[in-house]
Amino acid sequence: MSTDKLELTELLNHRIGQAKSIAILSHVNPDGDALGSALALYHYLRNSGVESKIVMPNDYPDFLKWLPGNENVILFSKKKALAKSIIVNADILFLLDFNVPQRSGKVEEFINASGAYKIVIDHHPKPGDFADFIYSDTLSSSTAELIFRMIELRGDPKLVDRIVATCLYTGIMSDTGSFNFNSSQPETYRVLAQLLKRGIDKDHIYSMVYDNFSESRMRLLGYCLDEKMVVVKKYKTAYLSLTIKEKKLYNYIRGDAEGFVNYPLSIKGVDFVAFFMENDDHIKISFRSKGKIDTNIFASNYFNGGGHVNASGGESKLNLTDTIKKFVSGLPEFMSG
Repeated sequence: MSTDKLELTELLNHRIGQAKSIAILSHVNPDGDALGSALALYHYLRNSGVESKIVMPNDYPDFLKWLPGNENVILFSKKKALAKSIIVNADILFLLDFNVPQRSGKVEEFINASGAYKIVIDHHPKPGDFADFIYSDTLSSSTAELIFRMIELRGDPKLVDRIVATCLYTGIMSDTGSFNFNSSQPETYRVLAQLLKRGIDKDHIYSMVYDNFSESRMRLLGYCLDEKMVVVKKYKTAYLSLTIKEKKLYNYIRGDAEGFVNYPLSIKGVDFVAFFMENDDHIKISFRSKGKIDTNIFASNYFNGGGHVNASGGESKLNLTDTIKKFVSGLPEFMSG
């Protein structure tokens, strides 16, 4: 396992040149960075004369399905036999935007069993030792940013056309909340400048991701903020929650709650926010924070999760009420540390 940039360049030149089958995978519940980086790599490889296939563990929000190449994404949850065959027969597995195999959900079994050469490209802290090569930078805004830097290292920036750049910009924009967090490094903006030079329509990209929701989603947001937001002033914390029943009442579809966790951070005096969403077999939790409040530590210590300093996620097998109680009980120690 290595993270050396020169070695990465030599490795890719050698491995890609010899590979007969390349598979690109990402984490369960793919977000904009997962899909954007995967599709960007797919199109870049095609521009290089190399074919690949993308496998995602499960479906993703409709507001990402406009991305070029979306129709070529194979969902493990819907086409298990085909997805398994692609993974098992691959010479190279590109594992994007996750640093431990468990983040791939039910695909983990086949990643671990695969004899393919495994290359991780990721920006999350504490990568696990499960790949042959890891290209990691925790200061990077996103995996999409790392994909562009990887392409530059290979000496192929000319192969980043408007399609590749569109996918990469979407990944960076969505993983930084439109450049509101994880986006303080000058390198991020150098990469963005290069993408803009490819002629992307950044306003259209923004609109497709953030102005592409249903009326019921907007009403759900209003309900959630009005009826379900709790502010714990003592610990500069707020939290939101939604039950399965409430989601059904507002005709919830995957992705409708995207970004809800960010809204309470605009309240004066609130520095830490959690959003709890009830699903059939678990509670999905999102965390956001301001400044140096490390949501990654809280997510890891309490909810088997992780992520970045200001944006993390986790899950709970407890019911919603007990999950929230567990969250609140952890605040005194966490917010006083």
